[in-house]
Amino acid sequence: MTDYQPSLFSASELRGSYKVTPVTPQITVDALNQWKQRILDYQQQVRQQQLQQGSLFQSSLFEAAAPLIDPSNDHADHYCEPVSPDAIDPFRLPPQNTEFWRWQADDAGVAALYFVIDYERSILLYVGETVKSNQRWKGEHDCKRYLLNYRQAHYQLQLSSRLGIAFWAQAPAETRPRQRLELALIKKWRSPFNKENWQFWGTPFVY
Repeated sequence: MTDYQPSLFSASELRGSYKVTPVTPQITVDALNQWKQRILDYQQQVRQQQLQQGSLFQSSLFEAAAPLIDPSNDHADHYCEPVSPDAIDPFRLPPQNTEFWRWQADDAGVAALYFVIDYERSILLYVGETVKSNQRWKGEHDCKRYLLNYRQAHYQLQLSSRLGIAFWAQAPAETRPRQRLELALIKKWRSPFNKENWQFWGTPFVY
């Protein structure tokens, strides 16, 4: 796996996928910091509860977690039995560059869950699922716009952010079980860029 290099999500980087025009965010430094702190406080409580529970699956799952692109890894043994969302800690998965989809891949990838994280504050921003991990973001994706607005707001307000993406490549190969696990993780972590959680955090970057 190549060294992790956080993406700046500049407009030039996104050129060639689809056009994104950043809009000047109407948010203050205090409002942005308070927004992130609320999410951080909630997610830290969730993670602490998860660590206290000591999931029986945790060790084996993280040992088996593979880089996004690993042709030598056999993913045919994806879990057939339901996987508990408590068995997955997004913050312990290997981080990837958010521009992974630009790299030359030997294949289309595998069924996976993915997590977009601001590693500057350890905030989980988005949870997603895909059947082809190496191709998921090559086309249009709303989360790209949210992240561009998020990054732009930090830049304009002279705040730091460090965006990255982490993949869990042992997701169920079948669509419905994978989507059920995705939804359970969205509800558990209340990731603010997933529309299911907009009621909790508002939509300061969805414009």
